[in-house]
Amino acid sequence: MMVPWQSIPDETLTGLIEHFVLREGTDYGEQEVSFAQKVEDVRQQLQSGEAVIVYSELHETVDIRRKAALRS
Repeated sequence: MMVPWQSIPDETLTGLIEHFVLREGTDYGEQEVSFAQKVEDVRQQLQSGEAVIVYSELHETVDIRRKAALRS
């Protein structure tokens, strides 16, 4: 089930995004990107609709996914 990012309190949303960034360890190539910038990038992806928050009732977990990957 997709959860609208707007329905999540800001402090909780920030924690979720930070956890996602730490877990993913996204590779930005040779360019060094700060943790704060990675968090802001994910926040912008959520706001633009490129990424979504997904809740699994079965596993009782929350994750952030690229919307395009969910259609596959």
